[in-house]
Amino acid sequence: MAIRVLFFDRGKKYMFNIVLVEPDIPQNTGTIGRLCVNLGATLHLIRPLGFDIDDKAVKRAGLDYWHKVDLVVWESFDEFLEAHPIDAHTHMATTKADRVYWDVSFEKGDYILFGAETRGIDEKVLLKHPDKCMTIPMGNGGRSLNLAMSVGIVAYEGLKQNYDGFDKITIANKESI
Repeated sequence: MAIRVLFFDRGKKYMFNIVLVEPDIPQNTGTIGRLCVNLGATLHLIRPLGFDIDDKAVKRAGLDYWHKVDLVVWESFDEFLEAHPIDAHTHMATTKADRVYWDVSFEKGDYILFGAETRGIDEKVLLKHPDKCMTIPMGNGGRSLNLAMSVGIVAYEGLKQNYDGFDKITIANKESI
């Protein structure tokens, strides 16, 4: 059963659903949580996690944003897929695809899946849905990009396609200008 850890506005349609399938590195997850807050996205974490969700490293990377993350934790990938079957609003990031992420049409509310840092998304799932797979092009000098960086690249392409503004960020000043 999925557990929604925090939820702020039931009437709000979040920009995207960022889904981390069995993430291993707490700092990546914390950074992605911070990105989700600033993007207006929901973060889904699928167990098993390679760390405790209360891990100091997650909170340190998320800094003062972690308590603002709209977070849903799933017990397994099967449970997530049962609730959210792969459909037209699902996109899976992988190094094992040819279609680049900027050729994907993103819509608000889409589910964008990223696999564990060391394993990616289960290849059986990717092979069953090749039309839902996308990649970030990169040279052959390394294995792949950092997970948090990959989420940022893809999520902001989606934002570019769907941007209609954010509430203005204001900084409280002690002195009036």
